[in-house]
Amino acid sequence: MNHSRFLIIRPDRIGDVVLSTPLPREIKKAYPESFVAVMVTEYTKDVYLNNPHVDKIITFPGQADKLTPAEFLKYIKLLRSLKFDTAFMLLPTERVNYLLFLSGIKLRIGVGHKFYQFITNTKSVYRRKYIPLRHEADYCLDMLRKINITPESISPEIHLTENDISYITGIKNTIAPGGEKIIGINSTSGNSAPNMGSSEYRKLVDSLSAEKKYKVAVTDYNPSTDIDNLSNVHYICRGKELKESIKNIAALDLLISASTGPMHIAAALKVPTISLFCPLTACSPDLWGPLGNRNKVILPEAGYCKTKCPGDPKKCNFAGDGGIDSSAVLREAVKFIGSKNDE
Repeated sequence: MNHSRFLIIRPDRIGDVVLSTPLPREIKKAYPESFVAVMVTEYTKDVYLNNPHVDKIITFPGQADKLTPAEFLKYIKLLRSLKFDTAFMLLPTERVNYLLFLSGIKLRIGVGHKFYQFITNTKSVYRRKYIPLRHEADYCLDMLRKINITPESISPEIHLTENDISYITGIKNTIAPGGEKIIGINSTSGNSAPNMGSSEYRKLVDSLSAEKKYKVAVTDYNPSTDIDNLSNVHYICRGKELKESIKNIAALDLLISASTGPMHIAAALKVPTISLFCPLTACSPDLWGPLGNRNKVILPEAGYCKTKCPGDPKKCNFAGDGGIDSSAVLREAVKFIGSKNDE
């Protein structure tokens, strides 16, 4: 089959969309003259702004599986007009599967064994129960391997313009006029992963902001009460659109967070990160860790999860002996940021 017009669909969260960014790059390496479009939510589209490997960004107005009949027909018409021959569904859903089928895209590739994929002759790649365990970005690239494209890199990327870089320089000069290191703190994770409690983040913010050589910038869209409205703290992403938040995160010298979207944004921008992780497979840094940047992963001590796990890792706050607290993170942050020049 001749591959020349590709559609990549990832209608879910920020971090997942960031981890899909290697696909357009690797497609263009194999097929430089091809047309590549991405289909994402309206909120996450900014991840793909300025990407030289993407020819068109198509957005869903809301959740892909809640399109009205009128919207569904509208997207069928749009996709038919763009004459795609290959589509990759990184998060297969029944509604999206039928949308692509009715749009006349000949080769459609999804993940796993779904009945609706079988009856529409949608091809699949399989994660084989995560054995051996690989990174989510690498699993996404299995879609390209399905059509005999061998990826050269799994690292995500977010692209900035010259105007963006000038803006970032201005942010740095405003927050740290004396050349202080700007340390970002993202205390929330949208209940997507284990995380320290907000009171521990407050202790971390207080400790860092007390040091003259550091400036603290909170990157939460909606900061928790414990760390909101503090003096000597900069709230660079509060209530901001994603495009502006991306540029503000790019101004950091280090981001501290759990496994969450801002961590993946920072990694794609080559901003150093310190990240809190759980060793369980579904939350593992081997599956969800930062890629392509200088990074440090902090895990609980060996055996902690066997005695402290609440049953649902998303409810874990790393509390108790052998867990992760503000003191442990602070020690690693001071050591990490002073260990070598930022890359």
